[in-house]
Amino acid sequence: MTDDEPAADSTPEPLDVREPPRVLVPVEVLEGESLSESLAAFLAPSEVVVLGYHVLPEQTPTEQASMQFEGRALAAVEDIAETFRAAGRDVETRVAFTHDRDQTVERVAAEVGATAVLLPNPSGKIRDVLVPIRGVVDTGRLADLVATLLADGDGTVALWGVAGSDGFDAAAAVETVRETLRDRGLAADRITTETAASESPIRDVVARSEEFDVVVMGAGGASLFAALFGDDTERVAEGAVDPVLVVRDRTVGE
Repeated sequence: MTDDEPAADSTPEPLDVREPPRVLVPVEVLEGESLSESLAAFLAPSEVVVLGYHVLPEQTPTEQASMQFEGRALAAVEDIAETFRAAGRDVETRVAFTHDRDQTVERVAAEVGATAVLLPNPSGKIRDVLVPIRGVVDTGRLADLVATLLADGDGTVALWGVAGSDGFDAAAAVETVRETLRDRGLAADRITTETAASESPIRDVVARSEEFDVVVMGAGGASLFAALFGDDTERVAEGAVDPVLVVRDRTVGE
């Protein structure tokens, strides 16, 4: 470069996010679950709602539990909220006593218009994201979320199309997500793409998660908790070593 040539502009492209992402963070607060500082820092660019919940025995009325445990639950949720504040993000908090965890999380996710729901597995420093694409996903929501979370760092995202025996066009789906991420302003050199065939995609996602720091995936047309927990042989949440963010399908009115 000569003195007359302008210096290369290293300023990142501004994001063009269409819908600021909101993440619901369910935490079983009275069982000692918490959230790491690194995970809070990773999520801080998005809007966050912390849901502290406690699952009750069938015979215990929720009103009785609320009177007995609400103070402890509120204090535990406030501790988690403080972790987000330390990362620069004020958060909305809720507390629920329930007999049905899945139903409560689904209900609150719809009420707050959550883009995604977090399964807060233990984590260290979070930099690189795996996005397995194995079926229908709200591409716009997924791209808004991933672009927002990666905007301020140097992390990368791997788009991994997983084709099974159902005729799913993994290559086309991966390309659509890649183009949408580029439209949102994420640099091309931070996105990698690949496809693979698999007869047990959930199990392979779990195995592949060891190479990354966090997994972001769509519900794939299943219910939120079917995607998270599934049956005994197809569990992402239980097997994955990383935190998992499941992008919700839109419901009527969203």
